[in-house]
Amino acid sequence: MAEIAAFRRNPGDVAPSFALPGTDGKVHRLEEFADRPFLLVTFWCNHCPYVRAWEERMIDIGRRYGSRGVGIVLINSNDISEYPQDRPEEMARRAKEKGYPFPYLFDESQEVARAYGAEVTPHPMLFGPDRRLLFQGRIDDDHEHPERVRRRYLAEALDRALAHQPIPEPTVPVRGCSIKWKA
Repeated sequence: MAEIAAFRRNPGDVAPSFALPGTDGKVHRLEEFADRPFLLVTFWCNHCPYVRAWEERMIDIGRRYGSRGVGIVLINSNDISEYPQDRPEEMARRAKEKGYPFPYLFDESQEVARAYGAEVTPHPMLFGPDRRLLFQGRIDDDHEHPERVRRRYLAEALDRALAHQPIPEPTVPVRGCSIKWKA
């Protein structure tokens, strides 16, 4: 487990471009979300217990906010030679099994994760209409016990962004499994 409070990207930083293959067999690009006023990019994987704990809540966010103008994409940047459960075919199986309502992309080179300054999985980052970073942090304050959640950081940020209000906490420490970098 890693908890990261110091980020390489800061509020106001521009979303780096990407072109990555998805579990749907298509290549997805940053520009494809141009018609969406907000874009949520979340670094993700299959094996991490934190991802698995937050997975249903993330799917719920996808369903609730995708219909409200938020583009959502998950990106797996893990080293699949060390973590074979994160291979693209396993990603596709997981996305289908869980009914992911958003594209799930594979960053084999890890260049996109480095460009975004991703640290852990999950690591959500919300970008505004100008594709500048508005928020990054945890999904909520209790990954293990959904019934004990007091703060829904990501949903709060999304609600404020959609209401065109400032996000009072634009950064919240992320907690999860460190991204598995290649040697």
